[in-house]
Amino acid sequence: MSPVELWSRRKLEALGRTEASQIVELAVSLPLLAVVVIGLTDFSGAFNTKFRLSNAVREGARFASSQRTTDLSNPIPLSISGVRDVVDNSLVAVHINDCGLSTASPTNAGLTWTYTANTGCPGTLTLTIDRGSVFVTGAGTPITVEATHVSIQYPYQWRFNRVIGVLIPSATYAGVTLISTDAVVQNLN
Repeated sequence: MSPVELWSRRKLEALGRTEASQIVELAVSLPLLAVVVIGLTDFSGAFNTKFRLSNAVREGARFASSQRTTDLSNPIPLSISGVRDVVDNSLVAVHINDCGLSTASPTNAGLTWTYTANTGCPGTLTLTIDRGSVFVTGAGTPITVEATHVSIQYPYQWRFNRVIGVLIPSATYAGVTLISTDAVVQNLN
């Protein structure tokens, strides 16, 4: 065998080992990259959902603060249904599943109404409207202020649970987290 042939054969063998190591590196790093990318999109989706839920709850609280409290003795006051509708419309407008909130009926305890909905959701959405909330100001002479407190708990479905099962078949991952947010606004009427 000539020196040129021997050199070419060694170069091909070395090149084969280099390509094989690159394939192994890709096989090891690709699942890790997938986990990082899906984790980033999942957390950004959860953060975005929390932001949108906060906006919906603030809209509901703002609407409630301008409603009269004269109808609160009714079994299902129109002002409370109106708050639910404002929150529901805000969720639908930003493409968040309302879990059937638009058709849910509330339970009542004093001046607090609670809607629960779970149609088409991985868990239960809970909307609570408290028209009798109060808080005390801290500056100077304390003043008790009547307010409306609107809160929501939303079941967020993570996509990461589908990926972790592929990478580690024996892994268990909850997959659903309740995202909570609330808003308090002084009653104006």
